[in-house]
Amino acid sequence: MNHPIELLQAIPLFQGLTEAELEKLWEIVGIRHCHKKEIIFREGAAKTAIYIIQSGMVKTYKTDDQGQEQIVCLLRQGDMFPHTGFFNQLPYPATAETIDQTVLISIPVEPFEQVMLSNPTMAVKVMRVMGNKILDLQKQLHEYVGHDVQQRAVTFLLDLADKYGENRDGTILINIPLTHQDFASAIGTTRETVSRLLSQLRKQGLLRMGRNQFVIPDLDALRHWVGS
Repeated sequence: MNHPIELLQAIPLFQGLTEAELEKLWEIVGIRHCHKKEIIFREGAAKTAIYIIQSGMVKTYKTDDQGQEQIVCLLRQGDMFPHTGFFNQLPYPATAETIDQTVLISIPVEPFEQVMLSNPTMAVKVMRVMGNKILDLQKQLHEYVGHDVQQRAVTFLLDLADKYGENRDGTILINIPLTHQDFASAIGTTRETVSRLLSQLRKQGLLRMGRNQFVIPDLDALRHWVGS
């Protein structure tokens, strides 16, 4: 296992902090090991901690009146959630659930707020990260509003390629354990619709799928598919 300070240094939020500051931070954080599909916290529960992903993946989602999930975002190594976690007494804004086996760094809210108040540099870094993530979520919402389901599906695939894709001689590999239901929840449609869309993309040679993997042979061709 890595030295505790090395764990914190690997997190974008804490890069640039001195070793003494990281040592002080380590005194208040904890490590949480989660199984696949484990609920980390539920929407509406009292907020007691903020989390940073050391390894694994997490999805956050809201549930509508009919009990349907709507994925808010997918989170990976180094991401912090919830994004509006500090300096307010609001409950958790969404439910967080692991997609795969996940290790989290847990930061209790009240002690960390006190650390940040005594360390302006840390406070600025946290606010900057939170602000950038909120802008990213606003951009994602803008891209989805007014688009039909095909456009939303392609936008989601392109977003996955940008965030998680590995480029191998022009072919994009996205290694992510995402079910058809997760995909559907992310773009606001049904699992059956997603299955039909993905099947159509496969038949046209725009997408290949394996176990926990999406493969995009030609990114530009996929971008232009909905406009053809």
